Amino acid sequence: MTDRRTSRRDALKWLGGAAGSALAAPALAQGAAGTVIVIGGGFGGAGCARALKKLNPALSVTLIEANAVFTACPFSNGVIAGLRDLKEQQFGYEGIARDGVKMIFQAAAGVDPQARNVTLADGTRLAYDRLVLSPGIDLRWDALPGYTEAASERMPHAWKAGAQTLLLRRQLESMEDGGLVVMSAPANPFRCPPGPYERASLIAYYLKTKKPKSKLIVLDAKDAFSKQRLFQNAWKELYPAHLEWVSLSAGGKVTAADAAGLTLTTDFGSHKGAVVNVIPPQKAGAIAALAGAADRTGWCPVEPVAFTSTLQPGIHVIGDAAVMGAMPKSAFSANAQAKVCAAAIVRLLAGTAPAEPRLINTCYSVVAPDYGITVAGVYKPNNGVLVDVEGAGGVSPLEAPASTRAQEAAYAEGWFKTIGAETFG
Repeated sequence: MTDRRTSRRDALKWLGGAAGSALAAPALAQGAAGTVIVIGGGFGGAGCARALKKLNPALSVTLIEANAVFTACPFSNGVIAGLRDLKEQQFGYEGIARDGVKMIFQAAAGVDPQARNVTLADGTRLAYDRLVLSPGIDLRWDALPGYTEAASERMPHAWKAGAQTLLLRRQLESMEDGGLVVMSAPANPFRCPPGPYERASLIAYYLKTKKPKSKLIVLDAKDAFSKQRLFQNAWKELYPAHLEWVSLSAGGKVTAADAAGLTLTTDFGSHKGAVVNVIPPQKAGAIAALAGAADRTGWCPVEPVAFTSTLQPGIHVIGDAAVMGAMPKSAFSANAQAKVCAAAIVRLLAGTAPAEPRLINTCYSVVAPDYGITVAGVYKPNNGVLVDVEGAGGVSPLEAPASTRAQEAAYAEGWFKTIGAETFG
Protein backbone atom coordinates (compact mmCIF):
# COMPACT_ATOMS: atom_id res chain seq x y z
CA MET A 1 0.00 0.00 0.00
CA THR A 2 1.49 3.36 -1.05
CA ASP A 3 1.99 5.83 1.79
CA ARG A 4 0.79 9.25 0.57
CA ARG A 5 1.98 11.22 3.62
CA THR A 6 5.11 12.35 1.79
CA SER A 7 3.07 13.96 -0.97
CA ARG A 8 0.93 15.77 1.61
CA ARG A 9 4.04 17.18 3.27
CA ASP A 10 5.28 18.31 -0.14
CA ALA A 11 1.93 19.95 -0.78
CA LEU A 12 2.13 21.89 2.47
CA LYS A 13 5.63 23.11 1.62
CA TRP A 14 4.38 24.15 -1.83
CA LEU A 15 1.50 26.04 -0.31
CA GLY A 16 3.84 27.86 2.05
CA GLY A 17 5.84 29.18 -0.89
CA ALA A 18 2.80 29.98 -3.00
CA ALA A 19 0.98 31.75 -0.21
CA GLY A 20 4.07 33.71 0.71
CA SER A 21 4.54 35.02 -2.82
CA ALA A 22 0.85 35.75 -3.27
CA LEU A 23 0.64 37.78 -0.08
CA ALA A 24 3.96 39.58 -0.36
CA ALA A 25 3.77 40.86 -3.93
CA PRO A 26 0.70 43.11 -3.55
CA ALA A 27 2.34 44.97 -0.66
CA LEU A 28 4.22 46.95 -3.31
CA ALA A 29 0.92 48.69 -4.10
CA GLN A 30 -0.04 49.67 -0.57
CA GLY A 31 -0.57 53.28 -1.52
CA ALA A 32 -3.62 52.40 -3.58
CA ALA A 33 -6.74 53.26 -1.57
CA GLY A 34 -10.19 51.79 -1.94
CA THR A 35 -13.22 50.55 -0.05
CA VAL A 36 -13.85 46.84 0.40
CA ILE A 37 -16.87 45.34 2.16
CA VAL A 38 -16.85 41.72 3.29
CA ILE A 39 -20.12 39.99 4.18
CA GLY A 40 -19.83 36.94 6.42
CA GLY A 41 -17.50 36.52 9.37
CA GLY A 42 -16.44 32.88 9.19
CA PHE A 43 -13.02 31.48 8.34
CA GLY A 44 -13.38 32.85 4.80
CA GLY A 45 -14.82 36.32 5.37
CA ALA A 46 -12.99 37.14 8.59
CA GLY A 47 -9.75 35.81 7.14
CA CYS A 48 -10.18 37.89 3.99
CA ALA A 49 -10.96 41.11 5.88
CA ARG A 50 -7.91 40.68 8.07
CA ALA A 51 -5.64 39.84 5.14
CA LEU A 52 -6.85 42.88 3.17
CA LYS A 53 -5.99 45.25 5.99
CA LYS A 54 -2.59 43.68 6.54
CA LEU A 55 -1.72 43.76 2.85
CA ASN A 56 -2.78 47.38 2.42
CA PRO A 57 -3.44 49.37 5.61
CA ALA A 58 -4.70 52.27 3.46
CA LEU A 59 -7.75 50.27 2.44
CA SER A 60 -11.10 50.90 4.12
CA VAL A 61 -12.27 47.39 5.07
CA THR A 62 -15.66 46.69 6.65
CA LEU A 63 -16.77 43.26 7.84
CA ILE A 64 -20.54 42.75 8.10
CA GLU A 65 -21.61 39.86 10.31
CA ALA A 66 -24.94 39.28 12.02
CA ASN A 67 -23.44 37.65 15.13
CA ALA A 68 -20.89 39.08 17.54
CA VAL A 69 -19.60 35.56 18.29
CA PHE A 70 -18.65 33.06 15.59
CA THR A 71 -19.36 29.39 16.32
CA ALA A 72 -17.16 27.14 14.20
CA CYS A 73 -18.39 23.97 12.51
CA PRO A 74 -15.04 22.11 12.40
CA PHE A 75 -14.78 19.96 15.54
CA SER A 76 -18.46 20.58 16.40
CA ASN A 77 -19.09 16.86 15.88
CA GLY A 78 -16.98 16.41 19.00
CA VAL A 79 -19.45 18.59 20.87
CA ILE A 80 -22.31 16.33 19.74
CA ALA A 81 -20.42 13.30 21.05
CA GLY A 82 -19.73 14.94 24.41
CA LEU A 83 -15.99 15.28 23.77
CA ARG A 84 -15.84 19.09 23.66
CA ASP A 85 -17.62 22.11 25.05
CA LEU A 86 -19.35 24.46 22.62
CA LYS A 87 -17.32 27.35 24.05
CA GLU A 88 -14.23 25.78 22.50
CA GLN A 89 -15.87 26.41 19.11
CA GLN A 90 -16.51 30.11 19.66
CA PHE A 91 -14.49 33.14 18.60
CA GLY A 92 -14.92 36.90 18.92
CA TYR A 93 -13.87 39.64 16.53
CA GLU A 94 -11.74 41.81 18.82
CA GLY A 95 -8.50 40.83 17.08
CA ILE A 96 -9.91 41.73 13.68
CA ALA A 97 -11.10 45.10 14.95
CA ARG A 98 -7.64 45.78 16.41
CA ASP A 99 -6.22 45.33 12.92
CA GLY A 100 -8.31 48.28 11.72
CA VAL A 101 -11.24 46.41 10.19
CA LYS A 102 -14.57 48.13 10.86
CA MET A 103 -17.05 45.67 12.35
CA ILE A 104 -20.81 45.92 11.78
CA PHE A 105 -22.87 43.38 13.71
CA GLN A 106 -26.09 43.17 11.77
CA ALA A 107 -27.37 41.33 8.74
CA ALA A 108 -26.88 42.54 5.19
CA ALA A 109 -30.34 42.88 3.63
CA GLY A 110 -29.45 43.62 0.01
CA VAL A 111 -26.77 44.35 -2.57
CA ASP A 112 -26.97 46.63 -5.61
CA PRO A 113 -24.14 45.46 -7.90
CA GLN A 114 -24.70 48.30 -10.38
CA ALA A 115 -24.64 51.07 -7.76
CA ARG A 116 -22.05 49.09 -5.79
CA ASN A 117 -23.66 49.41 -2.39
CA VAL A 118 -24.84 47.15 0.41
CA THR A 119 -28.04 47.74 2.36
CA LEU A 120 -27.99 46.75 6.02
CA ALA A 121 -30.94 45.44 8.02
CA ASP A 122 -31.48 48.90 9.53
CA GLY A 123 -31.67 50.49 6.07
CA THR A 124 -28.18 51.99 6.03
CA ARG A 125 -26.43 51.87 2.66
CA LEU A 126 -22.68 51.40 2.36
CA ALA A 127 -20.75 51.98 -0.85
CA TYR A 128 -17.92 49.73 -1.98
CA ASP A 129 -15.31 49.43 -4.70
CA ARG A 130 -15.09 45.65 -4.22
CA LEU A 131 -17.46 43.34 -2.34
CA VAL A 132 -16.52 39.93 -0.94
CA LEU A 133 -19.35 37.52 -0.18
CA SER A 134 -18.55 34.73 2.25
CA PRO A 135 -22.00 33.87 3.60
CA GLY A 136 -21.52 30.14 4.03
CA ILE A 137 -24.54 27.94 3.43
CA ASP A 138 -28.26 28.02 3.98
CA LEU A 139 -30.38 24.90 4.25
CA ARG A 140 -32.90 24.12 1.53
CA TRP A 141 -36.08 23.72 3.50
CA ASP A 142 -38.01 22.90 0.32
CA ALA A 143 -35.77 20.03 -0.78
CA LEU A 144 -36.97 17.17 1.43
CA PRO A 145 -40.74 16.74 1.86
CA GLY A 146 -41.67 17.06 5.52
CA TYR A 147 -38.37 18.56 6.61
CA THR A 148 -39.00 22.18 7.51
CA GLU A 149 -37.30 24.63 9.82
CA ALA A 150 -39.89 23.74 12.46
CA ALA A 151 -39.17 20.04 11.93
CA SER A 152 -35.49 20.65 12.70
CA GLU A 153 -36.46 21.26 16.33
CA ARG A 154 -37.45 17.59 16.52
CA MET A 155 -34.97 16.27 13.96
CA PRO A 156 -31.92 18.55 14.29
CA HIS A 157 -29.59 19.11 11.37
CA ALA A 158 -26.73 20.56 13.46
CA TRP A 159 -25.10 21.62 10.17
CA LYS A 160 -24.82 25.19 11.44
CA ALA A 161 -22.96 25.02 14.72
CA GLY A 162 -24.63 26.42 17.82
CA ALA A 163 -28.06 25.73 19.28
CA GLN A 164 -28.67 22.80 16.91
CA THR A 165 -25.37 21.21 17.94
CA LEU A 166 -26.42 21.27 21.58
CA LEU A 167 -29.93 20.05 20.74
CA LEU A 168 -28.60 16.92 19.04
CA ARG A 169 -26.21 16.33 21.93
CA ARG A 170 -29.05 16.59 24.47
CA GLN A 171 -31.20 14.19 22.47
CA LEU A 172 -28.43 11.60 22.44
CA GLU A 173 -27.85 12.05 26.15
CA SER A 174 -31.53 11.64 27.01
CA MET A 175 -32.09 8.61 24.74
CA GLU A 176 -32.50 5.29 26.52
CA ASP A 177 -29.78 2.72 26.01
CA GLY A 178 -31.01 0.52 23.17
CA GLY A 179 -32.53 3.40 21.22
CA LEU A 180 -31.92 3.69 17.47
CA VAL A 181 -30.24 6.78 16.01
CA VAL A 182 -31.05 7.47 12.35
CA MET A 183 -29.04 9.94 10.29
CA SER A 184 -29.37 11.09 6.66
CA ALA A 185 -26.57 12.38 4.43
CA PRO A 186 -27.36 14.46 1.31
CA ALA A 187 -26.25 14.22 -2.29
CA ASN A 188 -23.34 16.41 -3.41
CA PRO A 189 -22.56 19.27 -3.19
CA PHE A 190 -22.70 20.27 0.44
CA ARG A 191 -20.55 21.80 3.16
CA CYS A 192 -17.65 19.60 4.33
CA PRO A 193 -17.84 16.37 2.31
CA PRO A 194 -16.31 14.17 5.06
CA GLY A 195 -18.42 15.84 7.77
CA PRO A 196 -21.39 13.42 7.89
CA TYR A 197 -19.05 10.45 8.19
CA GLU A 198 -16.97 12.01 10.94
CA ARG A 199 -20.25 12.73 12.74
CA ALA A 200 -21.41 9.15 12.25
CA SER A 201 -18.09 7.93 13.65
CA LEU A 202 -18.26 10.08 16.76
CA ILE A 203 -21.92 9.29 17.42
CA ALA A 204 -20.96 5.62 17.15
CA TYR A 205 -18.13 6.27 19.62
CA TYR A 206 -20.61 7.87 22.00
CA LEU A 207 -23.00 4.93 21.69
CA LYS A 208 -20.23 2.37 22.15
CA THR A 209 -18.93 4.05 25.30
CA LYS A 210 -22.16 5.41 26.83
CA LYS A 211 -25.10 3.46 25.38
CA PRO A 212 -23.70 0.17 24.11
CA LYS A 213 -27.10 -1.37 23.33
CA SER A 214 -27.83 1.42 20.83
CA LYS A 215 -27.02 1.65 17.14
CA LEU A 216 -26.70 4.28 14.40
CA ILE A 217 -28.03 3.83 10.85
CA VAL A 218 -26.73 6.25 8.21
CA LEU A 219 -29.02 6.68 5.20
CA ASP A 220 -26.99 8.13 2.34
CA ALA A 221 -28.03 9.69 -0.98
CA LYS A 222 -24.65 8.66 -2.44
CA ASP A 223 -22.78 5.46 -3.21
CA ALA A 224 -19.36 7.06 -2.64
CA PHE A 225 -18.02 9.68 -0.27
CA SER A 226 -14.80 11.39 0.82
CA LYS A 227 -12.21 9.12 2.51
CA GLN A 228 -14.66 6.23 2.15
CA ARG A 229 -12.21 3.34 2.47
CA LEU A 230 -10.54 4.95 5.48
CA PHE A 231 -13.84 5.54 7.23
CA GLN A 232 -15.21 2.10 6.46
CA ASN A 233 -12.01 0.40 7.63
CA ALA A 234 -12.27 2.35 10.87
CA TRP A 235 -15.95 1.48 11.31
CA LYS A 236 -15.22 -2.20 10.80
CA GLU A 237 -12.45 -2.03 13.35
CA LEU A 238 -14.08 0.22 15.95
CA TYR A 239 -17.85 0.16 15.55
CA PRO A 240 -19.02 -3.08 13.88
CA ALA A 241 -22.02 -3.37 16.21
CA HIS A 242 -22.88 0.32 16.42
CA LEU A 243 -22.82 1.78 12.89
CA GLU A 244 -24.56 0.70 9.69
CA TRP A 245 -24.16 2.67 6.45
CA VAL A 246 -26.88 2.32 3.79
CA SER A 247 -25.79 3.51 0.34
CA LEU A 248 -27.90 5.03 -2.42
CA SER A 249 -27.91 1.71 -4.30
CA ALA A 250 -29.05 -0.12 -1.19
CA GLY A 251 -31.95 2.29 -0.64
CA GLY A 252 -30.30 4.97 1.43
CA LYS A 253 -31.77 8.05 -0.25
CA VAL A 254 -34.31 9.70 2.04
CA THR A 255 -37.42 10.86 0.19
CA ALA A 256 -39.56 12.17 3.06
CA ALA A 257 -39.37 13.07 6.73
CA ASP A 258 -42.01 12.83 9.44
CA ALA A 259 -40.94 14.93 12.40
CA ALA A 260 -43.93 13.97 14.56
CA GLY A 261 -43.18 10.28 14.10
CA LEU A 262 -39.37 10.67 14.06
CA THR A 263 -39.35 8.68 10.81
CA LEU A 264 -37.36 8.93 7.58
CA THR A 265 -38.75 7.28 4.45
CA THR A 266 -36.78 5.88 1.52
CA ASP A 267 -37.89 4.06 -1.63
CA PHE A 268 -37.14 0.82 0.22
CA GLY A 269 -38.98 1.46 3.47
CA SER A 270 -39.08 3.64 6.57
CA HIS A 271 -36.77 4.09 9.55
CA LYS A 272 -38.06 5.28 12.90
CA GLY A 273 -35.48 6.50 15.36
CA ALA A 274 -35.34 7.55 18.97
CA VAL A 275 -33.04 10.33 17.68
CA VAL A 276 -33.05 11.49 14.06
CA ASN A 277 -30.38 13.73 12.52
CA VAL A 278 -31.21 15.08 9.06
CA ILE A 279 -28.46 16.78 7.06
CA PRO A 280 -30.54 18.36 4.27
CA PRO A 281 -29.50 19.68 0.85
CA GLN A 282 -27.91 23.11 0.92
CA LYS A 283 -27.29 26.28 -1.07
CA ALA A 284 -25.29 29.50 -0.79
CA GLY A 285 -26.20 31.85 2.05
CA ALA A 286 -29.22 34.03 1.25
CA ILE A 287 -27.34 37.27 0.56
CA ALA A 288 -25.67 35.61 -2.45
CA ALA A 289 -29.03 35.21 -4.19
CA LEU A 290 -30.08 38.73 -3.17
CA ALA A 291 -26.88 40.02 -4.78
CA GLY A 292 -27.59 38.10 -7.98
CA ALA A 293 -24.42 36.07 -7.54
CA ALA A 294 -26.12 32.64 -7.22
CA ASP A 295 -27.30 30.71 -10.25
CA ARG A 296 -30.16 28.21 -10.60
CA THR A 297 -28.24 25.59 -8.62
CA GLY A 298 -28.27 27.89 -5.60
CA TRP A 299 -24.46 28.20 -5.63
CA CYS A 300 -22.19 31.00 -6.88
CA PRO A 301 -20.04 30.48 -9.99
CA VAL A 302 -16.70 32.31 -9.91
CA GLU A 303 -13.56 32.55 -12.00
CA PRO A 304 -10.63 30.73 -10.35
CA VAL A 305 -7.97 33.45 -9.97
CA ALA A 306 -9.60 36.25 -7.94
CA PHE A 307 -12.89 34.39 -7.29
CA THR A 308 -14.81 37.15 -9.03
CA SER A 309 -18.44 36.33 -9.66
CA THR A 310 -19.17 35.34 -13.24
CA LEU A 311 -22.66 36.85 -12.81
CA GLN A 312 -22.01 40.21 -11.13
CA PRO A 313 -19.18 42.74 -11.60
CA GLY A 314 -17.11 43.85 -8.62
CA ILE A 315 -18.25 40.94 -6.42
CA HIS A 316 -16.00 38.13 -5.20
CA VAL A 317 -17.37 34.96 -3.61
CA ILE A 318 -15.30 32.65 -1.40
CA GLY A 319 -15.91 29.72 0.88
CA ASP A 320 -18.82 27.30 0.97
CA ALA A 321 -21.11 29.53 -1.13
CA ALA A 322 -18.90 29.38 -4.22
CA VAL A 323 -18.47 26.80 -6.96
CA MET A 324 -14.74 26.06 -6.93
CA GLY A 325 -14.37 23.12 -9.30
CA ALA A 326 -12.37 20.36 -7.65
CA MET A 327 -11.76 22.30 -4.43
CA PRO A 328 -14.22 21.14 -1.76
CA LYS A 329 -16.29 23.23 0.63
CA SER A 330 -14.35 23.31 3.91
CA ALA A 331 -13.01 25.75 6.49
CA PHE A 332 -9.46 25.14 5.27
CA SER A 333 -10.54 25.87 1.69
CA ALA A 334 -12.39 29.04 2.69
CA ASN A 335 -9.39 30.37 4.59
CA ALA A 336 -7.01 29.60 1.73
CA GLN A 337 -9.36 31.31 -0.73
CA ALA A 338 -9.63 34.28 1.62
CA LYS A 339 -5.92 35.01 1.41
CA VAL A 340 -5.75 34.59 -2.35
CA CYS A 341 -8.84 36.76 -2.82
CA ALA A 342 -7.41 39.51 -0.60
CA ALA A 343 -4.16 39.54 -2.55
CA ALA A 344 -6.07 39.68 -5.84
CA ILE A 345 -8.27 42.57 -4.69
CA VAL A 346 -5.26 44.63 -3.60
CA ARG A 347 -3.75 44.11 -7.04
CA LEU A 348 -6.99 44.91 -8.85
CA LEU A 349 -7.47 48.15 -6.91
CA ALA A 350 -3.89 49.07 -7.79
CA GLY A 351 -4.59 48.46 -11.47
CA THR A 352 -2.50 45.30 -11.81
CA ALA A 353 -3.49 41.75 -12.70
CA PRO A 354 -3.80 39.14 -9.93
CA ALA A 355 -1.21 36.40 -9.76
CA GLU A 356 -2.34 32.90 -10.68
CA PRO A 357 -2.78 31.04 -7.38
CA ARG A 358 -2.05 27.60 -6.07
CA LEU A 359 -4.36 26.59 -3.25
CA ILE A 360 -4.41 23.71 -0.81
CA ASN A 361 -7.11 22.03 1.23
CA THR A 362 -6.60 19.57 4.03
CA CYS A 363 -9.59 17.88 5.67
CA TYR A 364 -9.00 16.22 9.01
CA SER A 365 -11.60 13.80 10.33
CA VAL A 366 -11.63 12.41 13.85
CA VAL A 367 -13.07 8.89 13.95
CA ALA A 368 -12.39 8.47 17.68
CA PRO A 369 -10.57 10.72 20.17
CA ASP A 370 -7.25 9.07 19.32
CA TYR A 371 -7.97 8.16 15.67
CA GLY A 372 -7.60 10.75 12.89
CA ILE A 373 -7.58 10.49 9.09
CA THR A 374 -6.74 13.08 6.48
CA VAL A 375 -7.18 13.99 2.83
CA ALA A 376 -5.27 16.82 1.15
CA GLY A 377 -5.29 18.37 -2.31
CA VAL A 378 -3.56 21.15 -4.24
CA TYR A 379 -5.47 23.11 -6.88
CA LYS A 380 -4.72 25.43 -9.78
CA PRO A 381 -6.81 27.34 -12.32
CA ASN A 382 -7.45 25.58 -15.62
CA ASN A 383 -10.11 26.38 -18.22
CA GLY A 384 -12.13 28.55 -15.87
CA VAL A 385 -12.18 26.23 -12.86
CA LEU A 386 -9.88 24.95 -10.13
CA VAL A 387 -8.47 21.51 -10.88
CA ASP A 388 -6.34 19.08 -8.90
CA VAL A 389 -2.59 19.34 -9.29
CA GLU A 390 -1.80 15.74 -10.16
CA GLY A 391 0.34 13.95 -7.60
CA ALA A 392 0.36 16.84 -5.13
CA GLY A 393 -2.33 15.61 -2.74
CA GLY A 394 -2.95 12.41 -0.88
CA VAL A 395 -4.73 10.61 1.91
CA SER A 396 -3.76 8.89 5.12
CA PRO A 397 -2.37 5.38 4.56
CA LEU A 398 -5.10 2.77 4.49
CA GLU A 399 -3.13 0.54 6.82
CA ALA A 400 -1.42 2.39 9.65
CA PRO A 401 -0.48 1.72 13.27
CA ALA A 402 -2.47 3.21 16.14
CA SER A 403 0.35 5.68 16.78
CA THR A 404 -0.11 7.20 13.31
CA ARG A 405 -3.87 7.54 13.77
CA ALA A 406 -3.31 9.19 17.16
CA GLN A 407 -0.77 11.56 15.64
CA GLU A 408 -3.24 12.61 12.93
CA ALA A 409 -5.89 13.27 15.59
CA ALA A 410 -3.37 15.51 17.35
CA TYR A 411 -2.59 17.26 14.05
CA ALA A 412 -6.30 17.92 13.61
CA GLU A 413 -6.53 19.56 17.03
CA GLY A 414 -3.43 21.62 16.26
CA TRP A 415 -4.85 22.76 12.94
CA PHE A 416 -8.07 23.95 14.57
CA LYS A 417 -6.20 25.95 17.19
CA THR A 418 -3.95 27.46 14.53
CA ILE A 419 -6.69 28.51 12.11
CA GLY A 420 -8.72 29.94 14.98
CA ALA A 421 -5.81 32.04 16.25
CA GLU A 422 -4.77 33.12 12.77
CA THR A 423 -8.28 34.18 11.75
CA PHE A 424 -9.64 35.66 14.96
CA GLY A 425 -6.82 35.97 17.50
